[in-house]
Amino acid sequence: MSTTPTPSATPGVVTDPVKRRPAPALPAAALVLGLVVLGLLVLLSLAVGQRDVAPGEVVRAFTDPGAGNPDHVAVRTVRLPRTALALLVGAALAVGGALVQTMTRNPLAEPGILGVTAGAALAVVVTTILLPDGSQAGRMLAACAGAAAATVVVHAVGRAEPLRMVLAGVALTAVLSGVSLAIRLADAEAFDSHRFWSVGSLAGREQLPLLLPALVVGAGLVAALLLSRPLDAIALGEDVAHGLGVPVLRVRVLTVVTMTVLAGVATAVAGPIAFVGLIVPHVARRVAGGSVPWLVTLSIVLGGALLVGSDVLARVLLPTGDVPVAIVTAVLGGPVLVWVVRRRLAGA
Repeated sequence: MSTTPTPSATPGVVTDPVKRRPAPALPAAALVLGLVVLGLLVLLSLAVGQRDVAPGEVVRAFTDPGAGNPDHVAVRTVRLPRTALALLVGAALAVGGALVQTMTRNPLAEPGILGVTAGAALAVVVTTILLPDGSQAGRMLAACAGAAAATVVVHAVGRAEPLRMVLAGVALTAVLSGVSLAIRLADAEAFDSHRFWSVGSLAGREQLPLLLPALVVGAGLVAALLLSRPLDAIALGEDVAHGLGVPVLRVRVLTVVTMTVLAGVATAVAGPIAFVGLIVPHVARRVAGGSVPWLVTLSIVLGGALLVGSDVLARVLLPTGDVPVAIVTAVLGGPVLVWVVRRRLAGA
């Protein structure tokens, strides 16, 4: 059976939509494998720490908790909330990266690289200084506003040109991070209260209330899944999307809003963590092919797995204490960024 080639987003290039889709069994198998790996990493996260706990004791901490057992208490009150936070933040950042890469057709786009997380972080620091007794909802709202402002600035300066956007994002990140650090150093009390948060570490965040962030991130992930099908059509070209009845402008606006909320909330609760939104979508895309719904679905699972695994590494790398998880993701993401740039230059 013959198929009619569909114009791609790149002028002069014709893409066959049948060839760009993977076999349905491949992403489904990758999803199942990802869930298995995620489950193992969650178990490892609950077992590993300053005092290791046997996997059997981890299970008993929930099924048959011993009264006063310090291992059971540590698993339930410290490691479980920290693991849940890692899952939440990893999924939010990964899906945010997948959305912005799909919308801009820029493989280098990622909230951390484009300055979105730096804008959110600065907004949280300013809000904390001005309103030290402010609520968690207020900080999350401020983070989303800061992320939105950074997004507007980067798009205005970058003018949708991929490398220019990345350079604008890196420059904006440096400026905003410097301003944020100067504010924290000028106020010793604020610096101490942001000691763990400011470096992108999950340590010391175990008692953070997670209900509101979980609800907002959950809503953002649902919105991303709903937007994935119209984004699938837009990826074939705006003319094709219009022909299929997709409201392109509305979808783009909603995508930017969803990405901003996900990145802003993740930054508000865990601090600035970069490269998760770069690594995960590139791994997921190699399995999902051109399917945006599969890309978003896999990014949710793999994003949580990446940050949980990185947090486990952060606990065991140094015998004297935890390494900020943002450093681990940067070490993992740096080579990925170099690889993507080299591929892009080779293609050019």
